[in-house]
Amino acid sequence: MAYYSWILTFHVMAFMSWMAMLFYLPRLFVYHVEHSHKSEFVEVVKIQEYKVYKYIGLPAFWATLLSGAAMLIVNPILFETGEWLYAKLVVVAIMTAYSFSLEYFRVQLENDECKRSGKFFRAYNEVPTLLSILIVAYVVVKTFSLLFTAIIIGFFAFVIYMIFQQPEHKE
Repeated sequence: MAYYSWILTFHVMAFMSWMAMLFYLPRLFVYHVEHSHKSEFVEVVKIQEYKVYKYIGLPAFWATLLSGAAMLIVNPILFETGEWLYAKLVVVAIMTAYSFSLEYFRVQLENDECKRSGKFFRAYNEVPTLLSILIVAYVVVKTFSLLFTAIIIGFFAFVIYMIFQQPEHKE
């Protein structure tokens, strides 16, 4: 237990770095798609997308995952603290799938094969915000509330709906 606080500190810092990638990379995808007619611009964005994912996102993901596992190993009593931990782990699994989906889209964009719109990526960019709110709430409050979860998901469904109602970006 002497190292638990240090592991937790590292975990929070790694999570923040992972979230930075999850917030920023879809925004780069928006710029990429909406300015696809500017080849020099797109080439710079492709480099940024690669570096954000490979040099920030992927290492931060693994650091978050490994430090989270270390916290559970060092302090297994966490498994007995209620359903909030299990809810958090489910959301982390969804966030992990989302994170890997960004690499899928990055490769498609790099190869000029992506057919998604800027509007799609604007909406997709809302997903990590939703997931991070759920994770932070579960951890801080140390409980799982179905009502809170439903309200947050409903709110973000409305936000995404509104994004799709906006006219397509024209330059």
